[in-house]
Amino acid sequence: MTEKQAPPVQLEITDGIGTIRLDRPPMNALNKQVQEELRDAARQFSDDPAVRAVVIYGGPKLFAAGADIKEMALMGYSAMAARAQSLSSAFDAVARIPKPVVAAINGYALGGGCELALTADWRVAAEDATLGQPEITLGIIPGAGGTQRLSRLIGPARAKDLVMSGRFVKADEALAIGLVDKVVPAADVYDTAVEMVRRYVDGPALALRAAKLAVDGGLDLDLASALRWESELFAALFATEDKAEGMNAFVEKRKPKFTGR
Repeated sequence: MTEKQAPPVQLEITDGIGTIRLDRPPMNALNKQVQEELRDAARQFSDDPAVRAVVIYGGPKLFAAGADIKEMALMGYSAMAARAQSLSSAFDAVARIPKPVVAAINGYALGGGCELALTADWRVAAEDATLGQPEITLGIIPGAGGTQRLSRLIGPARAKDLVMSGRFVKADEALAIGLVDKVVPAADVYDTAVEMVRRYVDGPALALRAAKLAVDGGLDLDLASALRWESELFAALFATEDKAEGMNAFVEKRKPKFTGR
């Protein structure tokens, strides 16, 4: 009897923090199965009230070196035209997790791996990490958010530089241009990521959700529409128990005890 193979995307929950762990040796290549398991993981953690924050992690050696090129090499236009939207929406599901999300990056985060890291709210990278969008060297462009999330994060000129050259970026440059938010020794990457989101575990979950929706949703709108969107989210929070608890605690000079309701 053969030993059952572990799933390429594994989920763990510890003290309110959920970890989405890529485990597809040797390079965590993001094939169709991994993409769909990422979608399922995003849905599960989005719906689970026990998960208050999320870490995306590829392990101590590397985050993800990109898509499964062997799988893609066999696909022509018609096959990819049928698949491209599902690929993009799988990553979008991760980006839309309505909770604080941080990517913990060791080793390589290239191509689809970099795009997956871009779905997070923040990125922690090892000192020896390497990031990039090298799809142009294969005669294609990023297809899971790389051209769009990258340009919104670091600006269009820098995004064009990385996408059109396909060059790799070391951790120090990634930090300087805003591609990552913190650089730490490789052994500290996961623990640092956990600490970055630990502060949100006991926070007001609905307000945190609204904050993320306000920022992310507002980027797709003109300023007037975005301000209306912010006002709607702001007003809606006045129907929550956490709003009452937070304001009462302030008046009573005590620490609030939020329940996520």
